[in-house]
Amino acid sequence: MRDIVVRAGGAALVAVERLAGGFGTALLALFALVWLAVTAVLSLVGVGLLMAPLALRVLHAVAARERRRLNRWGPELAAPDPAPTRLRPALTDPTTRREASWLVRHATLGLFLGLIGVLLPICAIRDTTFPLYWRLLPDGATSTSIGLGYAQSWSDVVAVALLGLGWIAIILGLTPGMARLQAEPGRRLLSAGADADLSLRIAELTATRAAALDAHATELRRIERSLHDGTQNRLVTVTVLLGAARRMVARDPAGAEELLERAHSSAEQALAELRTVARGILPPVLTDRGLEGALTGLAASCPVPCRIDVDAPARRAASVEATAYFVVAEALTNIAKHSRAEQATVTVRDGSGDGRLHLLISDDGRGGADENGGSGLVGIRRRIAALDGTLTVASPPGGPTTLKVELPCGS
Repeated sequence: MRDIVVRAGGAALVAVERLAGGFGTALLALFALVWLAVTAVLSLVGVGLLMAPLALRVLHAVAARERRRLNRWGPELAAPDPAPTRLRPALTDPTTRREASWLVRHATLGLFLGLIGVLLPICAIRDTTFPLYWRLLPDGATSTSIGLGYAQSWSDVVAVALLGLGWIAIILGLTPGMARLQAEPGRRLLSAGADADLSLRIAELTATRAAALDAHATELRRIERSLHDGTQNRLVTVTVLLGAARRMVARDPAGAEELLERAHSSAEQALAELRTVARGILPPVLTDRGLEGALTGLAASCPVPCRIDVDAPARRAASVEATAYFVVAEALTNIAKHSRAEQATVTVRDGSGDGRLHLLISDDGRGGADENGGSGLVGIRRRIAALDGTLTVASPPGGPTTLKVELPCGS
């Protein structure tokens, strides 16, 4: 509970800071909007034509300042090419039109949200601390931050303090959404547009492809090591024992029989290791029993009690089912090694019309999973990224740990 309160308080503080910053740029946007309006009116008599280049420069400068502010709080916005400052080209320039549309929204809704974001903490501090200074107020002074009521007794003072706690609750509950609502027009209208989105997507797919190739190379090295260090040595042993048995069969039949028995045992071990390597490439149980049966087998072999809940009746592409299987296998291995959990749960669902397979893997362990700590999360993320899927990890200290995986089923 304490961790939840701390996270909510931290998110609220960040949101208030974002709203306050947005309030500053909203004041600039209001100034620029008034300037543009005056310029448009004066253009009717010709004077505004001389003011238009400067007004457009102000518009672009305010938009650039908002881009810099938004870049501090989220994904970076790609700056568009320099917009024209002459009136005729500006009228048909898409960047200028998007910036003008943002200016109207930010100078109105953004200004209102920013003002609320600035006033809420002031009201909260003023009313919450009211019991400390109420006796110092002059007679007739209002007791609440909203200008209503008078404090004449301690019951009135407590009521004001409770109002301050209400302001704090509003800050915790509403300011993150207000900050997102204030930033949404800027993120939608001030980016470079579809070309920038396409460039970001190309960069993302390039990184995903590189990660997939790295994961593929790692898997090939693992298979090579397994064959070289295990199966190959077993087969060499079989060959040596069979050669020795052939040389001994005439002069020492009993010794030859013992060597053949050892060769037979080594051959069985080599066959078992080959089966293990083959299962590591694509488990046959996926083909025979489907994803639910394969995950049930994983849960049965997991040292930590694990509950499987699969509601995905339709078969998926082999690559999707194999990725889901190996993600769950690696996650359960991490749980058994690191989490000190007493219970684990794996939930698989078909997306409701989104064409994706959703996995939720959770445990009641100690939490604190770190992708940089050798916990196997990097390998899981690379395997998921190879299918253009997503992984979200929530593992606060003290637990629980939750992995949310989404896999496109069209892969």
